[in-house]
Amino acid sequence: MSVNTERHRAAAARYFEAWNATEPEARAKAVAAAWAVEGGYTDPLADVRGHERIAAVIAAAQERFPGFVFRPVGAVDGHHDTARFSWELVNEADGSAPVAGSDVVTLDEEDRIIRVLGFLDRVPAGS
Repeated sequence: MSVNTERHRAAAARYFEAWNATEPEARAKAVAAAWAVEGGYTDPLADVRGHERIAAVIAAAQERFPGFVFRPVGAVDGHHDTARFSWELVNEADGSAPVAGSDVVTLDEEDRIIRVLGFLDRVPAGS
């Protein structure tokens, strides 16, 4: 049974804000708002801890996919300190979404992310 609360939705919104912040200062501020200081991010391509390293992973994704934005797909599902949601990486020019995934996040008592476990559901051939 899920309890989809504003807490989970707000955490996911801050997460997407961080992934879509393209300027280094704005990205650092968004990462700090979304993640706890000791927070981490793990997916098949990265396993990092701390704001600077998380911001670097986001910057690398933006560099690899210029002109793309992360968009949520469906609703945020959550209970207790855990939320899950799906997303797509969308080309703003043509609307294509060559990359999609699902993330599970764990929140601290201040509703900031302690841990992200990311899964890639769709990736371009050769990636």
